Amino acid sequence: MAGTGNGPHGPLDGVRVVELAGIGPGPFAAMLLADLGADVVRVDRPGGAGLGVDPAHDLTNRNKRSVIVDLKSADGPARVLDLVERADVLIEGYRPGVAERLGVGPDACLARNPRLVYGRMTGWGQEGPLARRAGHDIAYIALTGTLGMFGRADEPPTVPANLVGDYAGGSLYLVVGVLAALQHARAEGGTGQVVDAAIVDGAAHLATMIHGMLAAGGWQDRRSANLLDGGCPFYGTYETSDGRYMAVGALEQQFYAEFTELLGLEAGDARARDDTARWGELREAIAARFKAKTRDEWTAVFEGSDACVAPVLSLREAPAHPHLAARSTFTDHGGIVQPAPAPRFSATPGSVRRGPARPGAGAAEVARDWDVPGLAGDGGA
Repeated sequence: MAGTGNGPHGPLDGVRVVELAGIGPGPFAAMLLADLGADVVRVDRPGGAGLGVDPAHDLTNRNKRSVIVDLKSADGPARVLDLVERADVLIEGYRPGVAERLGVGPDACLARNPRLVYGRMTGWGQEGPLARRAGHDIAYIALTGTLGMFGRADEPPTVPANLVGDYAGGSLYLVVGVLAALQHARAEGGTGQVVDAAIVDGAAHLATMIHGMLAAGGWQDRRSANLLDGGCPFYGTYETSDGRYMAVGALEQQFYAEFTELLGLEAGDARARDDTARWGELREAIAARFKAKTRDEWTAVFEGSDACVAPVLSLREAPAHPHLAARSTFTDHGGIVQPAPAPRFSATPGSVRRGPARPGAGAAEVARDWDVPGLAGDGGA
């Protein structure tokens, strides 16, 4: 049931969101809204569409409810429009033109609900030469120059999972756009509108600072040659004696001094910090020192210091780190350890209220809470 606005479910309690099922950045954006308290109804298609894993483990569907609607059936579009009429936000991730062909495009939805925020999530955007082309995260970040910044100079670019494109350049920008548009829609005289969130736009925007440095001559347009891309020997990762890694970010002089002292680096090697011609020599000296101990031994050495050094943990190791455990950065819900909602709010904290929505399982609840009787017969699959 929609909340009261200041209830225990987060700052978006009372906001209603319709999510047209897809994969990747759209569902993650809807999950973020749900984590913050929004009542998200995911419209799944018959037969489902997802990550190819058990729906019980698809964490991007947590805090949501699901109904099943066949948009290709005669009454499918009308049933979605019944939800749209009662919603504040709609999120879809189809290729340009698909939602229109299905009868649930912006014109149809805004005609039914003029204050609706219609969020569109694509890789290439709604217009442009590539708009109707297929693509994935890696291609989007490749064209923006973002992918070319990752990795060593003598190796192919390193693929940063799909975090930089799909989720940072896509989902987070869609959520920012939706919340800004929602603020406008709820203002006096405000109206709904379409939010065109393209991963190419977001991924390019993420590099704004780098473009400024490039224009100022403070960044070289090649990878592993700059202060923040692994080119700097005191901003990077080093292997330890047990084949694990430590991350070093000792950029400022005072942090660098503490780092080299705790590392046990010779004074002559440490002074190479300000001589880029000696950075290769400095990197070798640092690497040799890290090879002398295990990751856990080095973690103990740098514990409690301002040397800006941390162990590189795996996904399974991270939740047990004392700092993350103290902050409850991860939570266990339904036996699945997962990241807790972020960011945090002092008055309206978010939470994991329910596990991943099973396709169709929320139909009866949604029919009752949103007063859309036509959904009640879909049941839970």
